[in-house]
Amino acid sequence: MSKLRQALEKAKQDREKIETGEGRSIEPAVSQAEQTTRAQYKPLKPVYSSTKVIECDEDLLHRNRVISVCTRDEADRLKILRTQILNTMNEEGKNTLMITSANPGEGKTLTAINLAISFSHQFNKTVLLVDGDIKKPTIHKYMGLDDGPGFADCLVDKKPMTDGLVNPGMDRIVILRGGSPHTNSAELLGSEKMKALLKEMKERYPERFIIFDTSPVLTSADPLVLANLVDGILLVVEAEKTRKEDVLKVLELMKNKPIIGTIFNKSLD
Repeated sequence: MSKLRQALEKAKQDREKIETGEGRSIEPAVSQAEQTTRAQYKPLKPVYSSTKVIECDEDLLHRNRVISVCTRDEADRLKILRTQILNTMNEEGKNTLMITSANPGEGKTLTAINLAISFSHQFNKTVLLVDGDIKKPTIHKYMGLDDGPGFADCLVDKKPMTDGLVNPGMDRIVILRGGSPHTNSAELLGSEKMKALLKEMKERYPERFIIFDTSPVLTSADPLVLANLVDGILLVVEAEKTRKEDVLKVLELMKNKPIIGTIFNKSLD
């Protein structure tokens, strides 16, 4: 048999194998750039095996002005803020953000919740929202979650972090509840256990962004301690309520800390 006839016969046999399922079709080669692009736009869908999943009540979220049921304009403003934060914290490894205010009641906790949910809307990112207001944890109340172990218990009783984690029925977001309130919160945040816990938070998932809600600066030493551990700080300022002198005092106390900006809350503009 000639070489040409042998080649034609082999090609015929190969086609028959593919048609009958015995052979393996060859897909076109995909470039590295195209593989990266596909990975960027393929939504992460975490499966929570050790994290408790609790579906939040939408009516409660609506009453508390949580972004998942807010207006489109409100959601778009959060997206702009999210993009500004990411552009500022674009260095490798920078993934921890603390949100605070000068005084209580100026909107820091709701800002932290809504910003965390906005971060979770990115297809290639997950977010961990930590209730770091150890003296007065409230994130679980805004979300309608039950009481339970959380951040403070990890520091005091050395409970595993997974005991306090809750997924609120939304993709790519997990909440670490505050846990049992403690008065010696500054000492807990400055402990070696806190450094180890933060290291675990930062390194467990490379695509994770971590947001801390913490106490107001002028009523607690906690933000001053936590400021030494995070990569960025946002200061929430409430329109027609936060005094200029209070803002200046916060900026003086936070001198040389990584403040990346302020959020003007409840403005009519």
